[in-house]
Amino acid sequence: MNSEITGVVFTYLLTLALAIPLGRYIARVFKGEKTWLDFMAPLERFIFRFSGIDTRKEMSWKQHLYALLTINSVWLLYAFVCLMAQGHLPLNPDGNAGQSADTAFNTAISFLVNCNLQHYSGESGATYFTQHFVFMFLHFVSAATGIAALVVLFRALKDKVTDKLGNFWDYFVKTITRILLPVSFVIAVILAFNGMTTSYAGKDTFISMQGDTVQVSRGPAAALVAIKHLGTNGGGWFGANSAHPIENPNYLTNTTELVAQVLIPIALVFALGFYLNKKKLAYVIFGVMTLGMLMLLIPTMNAELHGNPAIAKMGISQPTGAMEGKEVRFGPASSAYWSIVTTIISTGSVNSMHDSAMPVSGTMMLLGMMVNCFYGGCGVGILNFYIFIIIAVFISGLMVGRTPEFFGRKIEAREMKIASLIALLHPFIILVGLAISSYVLVHMPGADWAVKPSAWLNNPGNHGFSEMLYEYTSAAANNGSGFEGLGDGNIFWNVTTGIVMILGRFLPIIGPLAIAGLLANKKYIPESAGTLKSDTSTFGVMIFAVIMIIAALSFFPSLALGPIAEHFSLK
Repeated sequence: MNSEITGVVFTYLLTLALAIPLGRYIARVFKGEKTWLDFMAPLERFIFRFSGIDTRKEMSWKQHLYALLTINSVWLLYAFVCLMAQGHLPLNPDGNAGQSADTAFNTAISFLVNCNLQHYSGESGATYFTQHFVFMFLHFVSAATGIAALVVLFRALKDKVTDKLGNFWDYFVKTITRILLPVSFVIAVILAFNGMTTSYAGKDTFISMQGDTVQVSRGPAAALVAIKHLGTNGGGWFGANSAHPIENPNYLTNTTELVAQVLIPIALVFALGFYLNKKKLAYVIFGVMTLGMLMLLIPTMNAELHGNPAIAKMGISQPTGAMEGKEVRFGPASSAYWSIVTTIISTGSVNSMHDSAMPVSGTMMLLGMMVNCFYGGCGVGILNFYIFIIIAVFISGLMVGRTPEFFGRKIEAREMKIASLIALLHPFIILVGLAISSYVLVHMPGADWAVKPSAWLNNPGNHGFSEMLYEYTSAAANNGSGFEGLGDGNIFWNVTTGIVMILGRFLPIIGPLAIAGLLANKKYIPESAGTLKSDTSTFGVMIFAVIMIIAALSFFPSLALGPIAEHFSLK
């Protein structure tokens, strides 16, 4: 047990040691300073020239959003068509068929919005063509979209009064060429040399230890797995994701994948400090996020390491902890760490089955997605956190009888209305989806659909409720993991979660950028003795309190009906 905990501590400290210099490097890239990857500039210029883009033309926040939303609409249509037609496209050695319209709708949205909620199994539901030219492509561009949006926020905070916030296409392309591609290459090499497949051959046959003849899927998985984690995407090559022995062969690959998915979210926090020359602010944000992560991680590790009390009542010893749904290669401690970081960071990959986790662990995973700003996904984590900063500044200003200010700009009614709407949107879309599905399940169980609502849940009672709550929470948080006792591969869940994913992705990007753009146009007010400083531990406590009150407490009734009730039923 001690060695497992040591492994978790080592993994996190290694991530932190890599994230700080990466954050400095990211800040240099977007400030236009010299970096060691400047040799990519000719490729970038070719891309811009071929696309007819003049990166010297700066954009307002509205123009940034127009570019972001327009190109994402094109990618959505492209992905939808490819997924439906994949059975007729090349690189399909296993002869997998095209997806149905509702599954393609859900899958295309899912990968576009960096969610990767997979209502299909990777081995049979996708081909090598769509894995590469749809999923891997969207892994890169969805992560780059989030980071490019965050850089717009950086630029708005940096300049005193401006409506010129750089060029979206410049930020977007440099994110891929200077950050995602080179780091993904290193990760992919490590994974490939540790047993992850890179072959384009189809299924292979082998004889199991029981003497059974088994068909095993393979494929060029290493490249996709590298960017799936680095870009906080999470969509697995295989249906079992990183619990699959080919997608995660050993403890070294497990550690590499853990580091990869946490690396950029933490690095971007430090990049903010380096970019704005406000390191103390970065430390405050990092401290609040880390405190939140630890408050979720410690109960989860404790629950998994001490086993299931219901099994203990039967007189069965559990020296290795709660091992249901866990891989013996990794153990409960590493699995607990993975389950928390993958849910707070919106990666959504798994190295164990979340549906088998202890109820306390399920509560913590849900809370991580419900809060959705402790590190968070590539770019969008800080954008979500920014909303809580604005609310905290406003409340703090009212408490001391002073007009709220942040970075020398007054926060007024318009900015607060946007921030409040975005903060309330997240629980709204989750709980509305949950209410609709619960109503249909109870009042229309025998509906004459392809999959009757009565067949949705493999687990009745509190756990079944948790499965539905988890599905909408994962969709809204652009996470993609699931309590897989839920039968979600049908038109109801494909359509409803697809809508939730779209709203959960783009409105939380639009809101923070709108606030940043509006504030950037306001008159700059120099700091005075009465200015509320945003780089102090006191302000950090205020932000944390706002997050807990607004985000966490909004979901308490639903959590009480699901995993909390299940926890007490085991006692």
